[in-house]
Amino acid sequence: MRILVLTKRQYMSKDLIDDLYGRFREIPFALGEKGHTVRGLCLSYDRKQAGYVRDGKVLWKSMNATSAKLPGLLHFIRQADQQARHMDVIWAGSDSFYGLIGYLLSRKHRIPLIFDLYDNFEYYLAARLPLLKQIYRWVTKHCDVVTCISQPLASFVRSHGRRGPLFVLENAVPKNLFRPMEKTMCRAELGLPPEQCLVGTAGALEKNRGIPLLFDAFVALKESHPGLSLVLAGPLNVTLPRDDRIHYLGVLPYEKVPVFFNALDVAVVCNRDNEFGRYCFPQKAREIMACRVPLIAARVGSMEKLLANQPSWLFEPEDETDLARAIEHRLYDRITDYGMIPSWADLAKEMEILILKLLNGKTCSL
Repeated sequence: MRILVLTKRQYMSKDLIDDLYGRFREIPFALGEKGHTVRGLCLSYDRKQAGYVRDGKVLWKSMNATSAKLPGLLHFIRQADQQARHMDVIWAGSDSFYGLIGYLLSRKHRIPLIFDLYDNFEYYLAARLPLLKQIYRWVTKHCDVVTCISQPLASFVRSHGRRGPLFVLENAVPKNLFRPMEKTMCRAELGLPPEQCLVGTAGALEKNRGIPLLFDAFVALKESHPGLSLVLAGPLNVTLPRDDRIHYLGVLPYEKVPVFFNALDVAVVCNRDNEFGRYCFPQKAREIMACRVPLIAARVGSMEKLLANQPSWLFEPEDETDLARAIEHRLYDRITDYGMIPSWADLAKEMEILILKLLNGKTCSL
């Protein structure tokens, strides 16, 4: 098959090409390894080296949006138009813009579009532009196939009139990277205290992700647990409390993230009950599970379903006392039997089946 991927270059605080990160890199990469012709076009909102980059068997072309944005976007559309005429299918994602571009090109060239929703794009700033939310909903309603990051998001899309094929394609991990490691060595590598109980999280450290609640829960526990420390890594957009038992490691290179998780005694997936938290599927949840580290998560959206058989591992997203309870419980409950953790190659296989059935005119199912 000949597959065209349309996406932005920076997402989830990472860079698709520089960091070789995330679903828009990993799934095309795995499809290329399976013998399909995959071409990627990505738009950078930061000033980056433009041009062609080969990643395995995938040929990417990176373009810059430029400071004015519109000229760069129009150039991106022209390039996508030129490439689409030689393709069998378009896979577009990462923002509502790319779904709209993919939809217009799919109709022009009479090839199917798969629109991937790895987040609730209505929560994004772009959705506040005049008419864009309505156009976005039109595209999700009428394109050939929609793939969603979570079951709650799939149900949300259905509620707005989607009747065609729609599938849940959650996040996965690169299994050669996320795996159990020796805790003492991981702590030494990161300069963390070797003997203390370490609780922490990595990723976007923001108010709308519920990070201040984690600070409050730690304060509630620190007096009764003198050996407990809090460890954080990722972009910091909240005020960090002054406490010598709170360790902030900054933004780690992606290859250090599994070292970070393996250094912890309990890893926390924070979220709030908002338009983001209800529909996302936190990438870090799969990464923590693959490292076989004790996990707790906010009882919201996909995490509530994922951990339904272990309700004590969930905490109310706005309740610091319940979060403290979950941390304390997990310091003693060390179970990490999470079952099989999907790899990106597993998801690429599902995508391959979906595309083949779509191109053969069969009813899509995974």
